[in-house]
Amino acid sequence: MEQLKDTRKDIRSLTLEQLRDYFVAQGEKAFRGNQIYEWLWKKGAHSFDDMTNLSKSTREFLDGHFVINHIRVDDMQRSSDGTIKNAVKLHDGLTVESVMIPTATRTTACVSSQVGCSLNCEFCATARLKRMRNLNPDEIYDQVVAIDQQSRSYYNRPLSNIVFMGMGEPLMNYNNVLKSIDKITGDDGLGMSPKRITVSTSGVPKMMMKLADDQPKFNLALSLHSAINEKRVKIMPFNEQFPLEDIKEALKYWYDITGTRVTYEYIVWKGFNDQMEDVQALVEFCKVIPCKVNIIEYNSIDDARFEQASKEAIDMYEHELEKNRITVNIRRSRGKDIDAACGQLANKSS
Repeated sequence: MEQLKDTRKDIRSLTLEQLRDYFVAQGEKAFRGNQIYEWLWKKGAHSFDDMTNLSKSTREFLDGHFVINHIRVDDMQRSSDGTIKNAVKLHDGLTVESVMIPTATRTTACVSSQVGCSLNCEFCATARLKRMRNLNPDEIYDQVVAIDQQSRSYYNRPLSNIVFMGMGEPLMNYNNVLKSIDKITGDDGLGMSPKRITVSTSGVPKMMMKLADDQPKFNLALSLHSAINEKRVKIMPFNEQFPLEDIKEALKYWYDITGTRVTYEYIVWKGFNDQMEDVQALVEFCKVIPCKVNIIEYNSIDDARFEQASKEAIDMYEHELEKNRITVNIRRSRGKDIDAACGQLANKSS
């Protein structure tokens, strides 16, 4: 027997004004919309039954006409270093992954913005997945709420930072990512500081410039990995469409408009970008605008072409960057034993 399609509307696709207008049209008071909106975005309600200050008849009415397409943490793995990886089941059965990274002073959520990815970075496990679709704002928001709850449960403290460095290219899901950040930072949502949010891009110049025009309060990071165009194309083939010269222009535009520095994420591989010429190219690239550099440990995705560079190569990068007064941080990987580290998210659990 064929199953009937659920025709109920996704209630979180409505704005506050639309919710208020809807209830006025039903002969109710407009404030009813405010109550429901607060349950949805401030309290993260999973169902209409959670909305305890509404009458039973109102909750039944809502359940008959609307649906809350809430995510479900389908599988949770905890690393020996405390990192948690969530396999997040979406309402349509697709899966993405998110990660909670705790340190002594903070808890960071690494969230996904697409199912799969639009780009084709050779060193990233997510790139092997076909991009199925963009995530909706509420699906991104739900990942943050779930990790905040885990942080409070395991570490007795709230989530402090968010990075859009999970599955997908955030600037290829531009509108939904910005809407999710509005809900995460808004007084009518989670109320987190935008200064504690970083959106990471592989480098889409047109969208970087659009982002600058929108003057966001959050931070921008660029996954660079090579400041030599010919080399970057080998590991990030889309770089042919978006060459470093175009990215430089977008970065200048970003800084002119926003006045905020950018973080460059940079992996050093053995035999690929571990020579002095690579370091010198990065130093020159860093002169484009004020910036800082995160040197990231490579995390294996079972591809023999890529191998972590030697300690000497990392030290060379650190020395040369510091010599040129460029802020550099060496980032050690977290969650490697559960494939939760940078570049490893690939739905192995699904």
